[in-house]
Amino acid sequence: MKPNNPVPAEQLLGQLHWRYATKQFDPSRKIDAHTWAALEEALTLSASSGGLQPWAFIVVTDQNIRAKLLPASFGQPQITTASHLVVFAARTDLTEADVDAHIARTAEVQGVSVEALAPFRASLIGGLVAAKNAMERRAWAAKQTGIALGNFLASVALLGVDACPMEGFLPPQYDEILGLGEQGFTSVSLCAVGYRSPGDPYAARPKVRFPKDRVIFHV
Repeated sequence: MKPNNPVPAEQLLGQLHWRYATKQFDPSRKIDAHTWAALEEALTLSASSGGLQPWAFIVVTDQNIRAKLLPASFGQPQITTASHLVVFAARTDLTEADVDAHIARTAEVQGVSVEALAPFRASLIGGLVAAKNAMERRAWAAKQTGIALGNFLASVALLGVDACPMEGFLPPQYDEILGLGEQGFTSVSLCAVGYRSPGDPYAARPKVRFPKDRVIFHV
């Protein structure tokens, strides 16, 4: 395990205040390979319930594909002008096979036997696969992608990269263009990533949030 080197609180809050939902990206600026590799690793490190990771992250850099996605995104320019576009997709139906894949990976990484993880497997099967119908499992998986998106937004901000989370698109068309349905996934949200244009007027606008006493309660 790597040493714990926490980011100073002031730096964290400074970057979160700095970030905003970027509307105009500078298409001439691309995220370098080293930074992007770190962001992909941040995606894989996202938390999920039971550690099941019922998702896929589709990184779209091909401009021809992004041009096809533009009409399915109501013409929002971030789709084609950002350095990278990430599609957050959820499992359409979590099955016992997905649980078994997670159990096998856990046994491999943690150096334990699959048999020793039987109680953990039973809790995942009982609490998710058996306890929910297909629609409920799909909704559960979609919620999990929100955790990954939140982690990704914080990660890009800490690295000084701009992002725009997006839900204004047509998932069925995205699924068809990207071939997600045949892979057992469906698109849930998007995140355009890159660097803001100097002319983006949204960058200078004050961040609007409710005060802490409106949203945080201590008991």
